[in-house]
Amino acid sequence: MSLFESLFGKKYVLREENPYCVKCYESLYSNTCEECKKPIGCNTRDLSYKDRHWHEDCFKCFQCKRSLVDKPFSTKDEQLLCTECYSNEYSSKCHECKKTIMPGSRKMEHKGHSWHETCFTCKRCQQPIGTKSFIPKDNNNYCVPCYEKQFAMQCVHCKKPITTGGVTYRDQPWHKDCFLCTSCKQQLSGQRFTSKDDFAYCLNCFCNLYAKKCASCTTPISGLGGSKYISFEERQWHNDCFNCKKCSVSLVGRGFLTERDDILCPECGKDI
Repeated sequence: MSLFESLFGKKYVLREENPYCVKCYESLYSNTCEECKKPIGCNTRDLSYKDRHWHEDCFKCFQCKRSLVDKPFSTKDEQLLCTECYSNEYSSKCHECKKTIMPGSRKMEHKGHSWHETCFTCKRCQQPIGTKSFIPKDNNNYCVPCYEKQFAMQCVHCKKPITTGGVTYRDQPWHKDCFLCTSCKQQLSGQRFTSKDDFAYCLNCFCNLYAKKCASCTTPISGLGGSKYISFEERQWHNDCFNCKKCSVSLVGRGFLTERDDILCPECGKDI
């Protein structure tokens, strides 16, 4: 008897141009189904995914058992899941409507929460925010115009909303760019300043405009920050300038004499 059984009149399978009877082909080359663990014969479709194989009737969703043949699917922990079951189990839930955000659909994310694009709306005007700027407040989100209308303070100078970088002066809000020296228009935010008649001035302008002049060096005496000065008969001196006209000794805390506009120590003035 021949070792090779005749295939005349029988079904056979070609593999690399070699014919096999069905029984031999299946025993040699059939894949094992991941679901039922039985061989996948020639009389059924062999469905494969990442080197794993299933009978056509075994290719089902792990959760709902519906067929996944010719349908989109996902995998989790090597289990097949239809798109709906995967979404219900693992996809993000919308923070607004609490429904699943389906894979492939656009979603908005902020601080660990997710929204459908159409659910991510301004609390005040109810319009979708999309990719526009927004401001969160009290667990709600606002588009910038609505936030400014509802919450932002208005600058006392320009009357426009202050969203960042404001300055409070005399219990009134100002933009940093609006809070300027009345005289030179230099920005006062971040530097020392003073006021006169409710108008703010930088120290240089205030001293030049209003401070008394030292009788000795003629530069302004600000008197600000605790600096000391000497005053006598409507004249003022810086402490460091209150010196004898002749010998230059300091007269601070000492007796002195005057000769016209000059001040003298008792020793230099004894011949007057």
